[in-house]
Amino acid sequence: MNAGLSHPSTEARCGLSHQPNALLRAYPELERSLAVFPLTNLPTPVERLDALGGALGLESLWVKRDDMSGTVYGGNKPRKLEFLLGSARRAGVRRIMTFGALGTNHGLATCLACREAGIAVTLVLVDQPVTERVRLSLLRFAALGAELVYGGKLSRTVSAAAAVILRRTVKDGMPPMIVPAGGSNPMGTVGQVAAAMELADQARAGLLPCPRAIFVAAGSGGTCAGLAAGLKLAGLPTRIVGVLVNDIMPPNNRSMARLANRTLDLLRRASPRIPPIRVAPEDIRLVASELGRGYGHPTAAGSEMIELAERLGPITLDPVYTAKAFAALAREAKLSHLSREPLLFWLTYSSSDPTQAIGPLPAPQELPPAFRRFFSD
Repeated sequence: MNAGLSHPSTEARCGLSHQPNALLRAYPELERSLAVFPLTNLPTPVERLDALGGALGLESLWVKRDDMSGTVYGGNKPRKLEFLLGSARRAGVRRIMTFGALGTNHGLATCLACREAGIAVTLVLVDQPVTERVRLSLLRFAALGAELVYGGKLSRTVSAAAAVILRRTVKDGMPPMIVPAGGSNPMGTVGQVAAAMELADQARAGLLPCPRAIFVAAGSGGTCAGLAAGLKLAGLPTRIVGVLVNDIMPPNNRSMARLANRTLDLLRRASPRIPPIRVAPEDIRLVASELGRGYGHPTAAGSEMIELAERLGPITLDPVYTAKAFAALAREAKLSHLSREPLLFWLTYSSSDPTQAIGPLPAPQELPPAFRRFFSD
């Protein structure tokens, strides 16, 4: 398993050019309380999408290329995992248990990052529509040494997780560290606070105009919460528009504001210089128009955006998260005055291909019995 393996440094293996993120530069005293396990290549660039914006009738459309956040695996996950794994390693954690749907991107990012950190992983997985991408993800989890536990329907997940905690506590001599789906707890959300402050630095440097709104996929809600908190901390008047893509355990405005404020409380305990700002539910606008049949189900509007992005570039969208978020941006801008305002699309999908880093995949019959049926016709 992953634990106890000897690894070269993350920088050496991944070729990362890791520098202190914008939050730690502004508040260096936070480093006394917040450990960081480097997984990112920051800052991620911002680009103007002239061709895509023109096709959608938008005068000033920009993208934050968080798809390029990591060398082995990008997207919004490495920013969270840097702080989560830093905390885990400081506490001597041997195993992380986390949750997601069968093809969870968070699960894949966690497996890759934990291999670098020498920490074992247990994934408790719930149902979603089974596609070839989902099957590939399951094989990748197994190739990376993850323990796979089938949670099935959401109602069974708690009991499945409780059984894992008991078994692993006995076997490993300590309980696993529990990380919620998407890495969306206060420690993980710190990474997205830093991301918003990074964007503020880029806007102040003249690399893009201050966006009127940021459109971003809302799965577990952690990215929306962290960005909202970070924008407040940086003094940027930009509004977050979260596009709901998850109906399994969907976030809402109150839950995201609560997570944002818990994250600010965590930071304030580490640095008295963090001002007493608060995020209100109305600071995050949640759009549910692009959910379609539910999590993991593509939509016609999303598929249209995927084709448009393939044709006009330079970004790539996925059907589960970013295509729906981009479709919401196109729809909302057409129905309001926003078409004349600077808008930013936060690209949370990884553009890195982890195939080489993962290595050979197992045969489906090598998976735990509960997962083999997803490979039968």
